[in-house]
Amino acid sequence: MSTVHFPSRPASFVGFVHRSGTEMVDGAGTPLLLRGMGIGNWMLPEGYMWKFGPGAESPREIESLTVRLLGAEAAGEFWAGFRANFFTEDDVKRIAESGFDHIRLPLNSRVLIDDDLHFLETGFAMIDDVIRWCRTHGIWVLLDLHGAPGGQTGTNIDDSPNNKPELFMDTLYRKATLDLWREIARRYCDETVVMGYDLLNEPIPNEWTKIYNADLVLLYRDLTAAIREIDSDHLLMYEGSHWATNWQIFDAVWDDNSCLQFHKYWSAPDAESIQHFVDARASLGLPIYMGEGGENNLEWLYTAWRLYEGHGIGWNFWPWKKIDTRTSPASIVPPARWAEVVDYVAGGDRPRDPQSIFAELLHNMRLENCVWQPAVIQAITAVDPVQIPAWGFGFRGAEQSFRTTTASPLEGMRATDHVTVRYLHEGDRIEHTFDHTDGRDYADSERLVVELQAGDWLEYELDRPVDVSRITVDDGHPGVAVEASTRGFKLVALEDCRIARISIASSTASPPRE
Repeated sequence: MSTVHFPSRPASFVGFVHRSGTEMVDGAGTPLLLRGMGIGNWMLPEGYMWKFGPGAESPREIESLTVRLLGAEAAGEFWAGFRANFFTEDDVKRIAESGFDHIRLPLNSRVLIDDDLHFLETGFAMIDDVIRWCRTHGIWVLLDLHGAPGGQTGTNIDDSPNNKPELFMDTLYRKATLDLWREIARRYCDETVVMGYDLLNEPIPNEWTKIYNADLVLLYRDLTAAIREIDSDHLLMYEGSHWATNWQIFDAVWDDNSCLQFHKYWSAPDAESIQHFVDARASLGLPIYMGEGGENNLEWLYTAWRLYEGHGIGWNFWPWKKIDTRTSPASIVPPARWAEVVDYVAGGDRPRDPQSIFAELLHNMRLENCVWQPAVIQAITAVDPVQIPAWGFGFRGAEQSFRTTTASPLEGMRATDHVTVRYLHEGDRIEHTFDHTDGRDYADSERLVVELQAGDWLEYELDRPVDVSRITVDDGHPGVAVEASTRGFKLVALEDCRIARISIASSTASPPRE
């Protein structure tokens, strides 16, 4: 267990989280810069979190796999154990202790409503448990319809039956979605632990965007009206189409207590990449929220999350836990023969004694048996981050985050900042690479550096002050001085120089009292 102390951010359950102009505020009107954690895989399993490829990517496919390997009865027992072990009150407690103020809970409609439109109490009991745990440990929960009836994306991430966004093709699925949100509103309209309602996760990506954008607007308006018939208090969140990145549909305010949500993965962590979201906030006067992002290495995570907070944007990290990973805070140790199951999914031989493999998985997924990786949290919260890229300086502009004499910015990577960013080995590179989904470090061919002239400086932001003697630049760069600053620390060039990375040594000090 790490000795890093993360300052707590207790939620207030007096009144509802709501919109106030372009900000989200708590019930007392205190502005919120939200920091949250996404609970992927629990109610809606995703194959990549199990190391599976095609054939076992959606919940339906993974469930079918367990039936083939374990038999129907034992598969049912496995899934009961999965719901009991993968996410528990211990997880919520650790999330709160790690400095987060909310979780985003992805809901699979198939857990909450059956094909005959009857509500499933076992599914709602899972939500009720989470609300109780969150109340106990002082964090909010955002209810996220990750898998709508029929599917809103047409991909494996929404559990769609036929890999099409049939929510927009079949009126029965549309009715089921409206009924489900009415029921959620009815059950939780008075619950202040619930932060808000995230109406649809990443609707209509790729080719479906052009086909169904107008239908998405109509559905959002109908969902808004249906919820507001019952619940006038909870914040509503609308995600754009195409993985929550296309905001063309947002040209008016549909509800006075609402927020717009975007997601961001595998792209340049710079101001230009989010400018259209920031512009929408200004033009519509609504809060904006980065509702899902992650799956990258520590340097990208640190920089992207400073980008959001530097623009006053609250966020939610994805995901909390998965099998054999470097990119989540909790990594499940794969069973000793898990590779046999992965190979079977890919067309290999049937694994020997699959019952023992899945029993071991149930044991390993409990938080106390996971590998705890606080460096991920340190990166996104800027609480003693382990490493910072030179190009991860602040996003507040000249004389706030940097001062340079002359500069040649790099197209496609912080091009609007007057700072020289270059590749360590430029060669014949034609595009930037930010798809480090396995958390690996940058290769020399991918490594970006910053060039400074004598007297130039860059500021790097931290959540709390650190002793600058713990900071090392490129294993001890003689041409750079490190100075404490109000928001973190500055690197001051003593001579013309090139820098690549900053490291912060772990502290041996006792954690402060709260």
